[in-house]
Amino acid sequence: MTEAADSLLLERAGLPDDLRWLAEKYPREVWQGHDNIHGIANMWLQRHDMFRELGGLLTNGIRDYREGRLTAPEFARWFAPRLNHFLGHLDGHHNVEDIHYFPVFAKAETRLKRGFEILDADHHTIHEGLERNAEAANAFIRTLRESEDKQRFAADAYADENSRLIAMLTRHLADEEDLIIPLILDRGDRALGID
Repeated sequence: MTEAADSLLLERAGLPDDLRWLAEKYPREVWQGHDNIHGIANMWLQRHDMFRELGGLLTNGIRDYREGRLTAPEFARWFAPRLNHFLGHLDGHHNVEDIHYFPVFAKAETRLKRGFEILDADHHTIHEGLERNAEAANAFIRTLRESEDKQRFAADAYADENSRLIAMLTRHLADEEDLIIPLILDRGDRALGID
C-alpha cells in the first residue's frame, strides 16, 4: 500500500464532489458562528489544530537543528518527547475514529459512507507514514554521537519523511473536517449519539 497509497492521498485535492454536499451547506466560513460548533465539533477542530501545531513544531525543530541553531544533544532532548507525543496521540486518535466515530457517522448518513471509507484508508496510509517517520527519527537520533556527515544525512532523511507525513496529514485533516463537521452541524451531537 505504501507509495501508491501515499501518492493517492498526497495528490488528492479534496473530497470528491459527491461527498461535499454538506460541506457546501455548511462551509468553513460559517462553522465558527454556528450554534452547534461547541461540543464534539469544537473538540474535533481543537484536536486537529493540536496535530497541525505539533507537526509544525517538529518541522521547525529539525530545521533549527539542520541550520545550526540547536546542538545535537539539545535537539535530542527537545525532539524525542515531542515526536513520541505526536505519533502516539495521532495513532490513538485515528483508532478511536475508526472504531467508534466513523461507523456511527456512516450509519447516520449512508450517503457519506464512501467518504468514511476514504478516511479509514487514509488512516492506514498515515499509520505507515508514522512508522516510517519513527524509523527515520530513531535512525537520526542514533547518529547524534557520530560524524556530522552521518548526522546531516540522517537529518535530511528524517526531514523528508516528516515533510511527507505532514503533507498527508494536512490533506487528511482538511478532508475529515469537511466531511465530519458539517454532518455534526447538520444533525447535532445528540442526534448522532456522540454527545
